[in-house]
Amino acid sequence: MSDGIGHDRLKGLMARGTEFLGCEVAILGGAMSWISERNLVSALSNAGAFGVIACGAMTPDLLDTEIAETKKRTERPFGVNLITMHPMLSELIDVCAKHGVSHVVFAGGLPPAGAIDRVKASGAKLICFAPALALAKKLVRSGVDALVIEGMEAGGHIGPVSTSVLAQEILPPLAAEVPIFVAGGIGHGGLIAGYLEMGAVGVQLGTRFVCATECIAHANFKKAFIRASARDAITSVQIDPRLPVIPVRALKNREMESFAAKQREVAQLLDEGAVEMMEAQLQIEHYWAGALRRAVIEGDVETGSVMAGQSVGMVKEEAPVAEILGKLVEEAAHALERRSAA
Repeated sequence: MSDGIGHDRLKGLMARGTEFLGCEVAILGGAMSWISERNLVSALSNAGAFGVIACGAMTPDLLDTEIAETKKRTERPFGVNLITMHPMLSELIDVCAKHGVSHVVFAGGLPPAGAIDRVKASGAKLICFAPALALAKKLVRSGVDALVIEGMEAGGHIGPVSTSVLAQEILPPLAAEVPIFVAGGIGHGGLIAGYLEMGAVGVQLGTRFVCATECIAHANFKKAFIRASARDAITSVQIDPRLPVIPVRALKNREMESFAAKQREVAQLLDEGAVEMMEAQLQIEHYWAGALRRAVIEGDVETGSVMAGQSVGMVKEEAPVAEILGKLVEEAAHALERRSAA
């Protein structure tokens, strides 16, 4: 970060976050399946932020390769995001341990028994998502090292509460206890400055980095982001209350309609006793993974899933990661300088 009152203040407010992550700017890359892979993750870490591999539905072998390939591209620290409901979670933790991954991120609810201890035993720092104050307190008691609070403005799987409300609920009582990163709907540095002043140690951004030149997403996927406004990023609708499907935020297209049909199909299998609830939920997860791949990798933005947060309206062009990061830092520093002069 360059000199100046705003930059000094930003550095000070981020100090706890940068020390925890081992990077220069306390901005985590949101873990996006098919997108947050070796190229984008290493670019984020090399630019001074903190890249996070999205393991998603990967097998342990695939994750092993992804971590090894990321290490070839950066010597800086990066993290790995693991979904707590993954049937091979223990093996995935072992792969992270084998590679000496410095930070593991758990997403998708409370980790199963023993998972927290396994990560901590490997020497890695553990970050967990907390979509509510009660869960945040429980995770802190369980010994997690840091939290990410993500609001419903985010892309992909989301909770029911907005980022601004979660920040007000969770930062005042818990910010002194553990480092907390705020995520969901952040596309401008001015908002980063606001959350830091509230007690956050850093932020997480996903949507903002999809149109980075280093991101492997298909040109059609990136074009859809550049064209979209905030209101185009809508949430999926739960069809059957017996099937607890976590809502997903994505750009409006034919895929969002066909997901309703998929839910009806899985709900019928549940009715017939053909599948257990866990298997039903996994079927939904695999469905999303496939739909997302069609859009991100193959460029099918009509029958694929174009997961995006509401900050997509602020994505106007393709640019290198370092340029996007530099702009966010300048905006945050400018906001802090303006406030300190007032």
